[in-house]
Amino acid sequence: MIIYWDKKTNSKNRIGQRVKELRKAHNLTQKTLAAKLQLAGYDFNDLAILRIEQGTLASDYEVVALAEVFNVSCEYLLGLTDAPAK
Repeated sequence: MIIYWDKKTNSKNRIGQRVKELRKAHNLTQKTLAAKLQLAGYDFNDLAILRIEQGTLASDYEVVALAEVFNVSCEYLLGLTDAPAK
C-alpha cells in the first residue's frame, strides 16, 4: 500500500489543520467534539480527534462525520475549497 504525504503540512491527512481550526472556532475541546460526534450517531472518542488533528490517516467515514457536525463540505475539510458552506 502506498501512503501519500501532503507536502504543505507534512502529514498523511489533509483535514487535521482544518478540524483543529473549526474545533477551536466553536470553542470545543477534543473531548467535547467527540461527545458531539457521538450524539450525532458517530463512533468517535477524543483520541480519534487527537489522531486526526496530528495528521494521522483519516478515514472517509471520519471526513463525512466531521463535515456533518461542523456543517461544512467535505471539500472544505480536504482543502479543495476555501468556502466552508455546504
